[in-house]
Amino acid sequence: SWVKLGKVTATHSADHDKIRVEGRNDDFRKLKFKVTDSPLNMHRVVVTYDDGAPESLEVRQEIPKGGETRAIDLKGGKRSSRTIEFWYDTKGLLNGKADVTLFGMK
Repeated sequence: SWVKLGKVTATHSADHDKIRVEGRNDDFRKLKFKVTDSPLNMHRVVVTYDDGAPESLEVRQEIPKGGETRAIDLKGGKRSSRTIEFWYDTKGLLNGKADVTLFGMK
């Protein structure tokens, strides 16, 4: 099942955000993002693992208001993550801010 890892509010003045994954249960094999309140274009994701190794993932997906990304597979199966950084752009100034919630699956 999916576990909530964190949440940020994507504003029109920012183009990327970072979520720190904390706790003992930080080993996941899949990620997904859910967007509420406004649509968002997700460009790429960089996962930094506990050993410091980064993994760059091209997402390139338009996420509608209330939608989510596909499940994003991490290389190597279950891996312990330190941070998840993602780049995006919001879809128009009239749509407001997008709340972005990150989920992981073991």
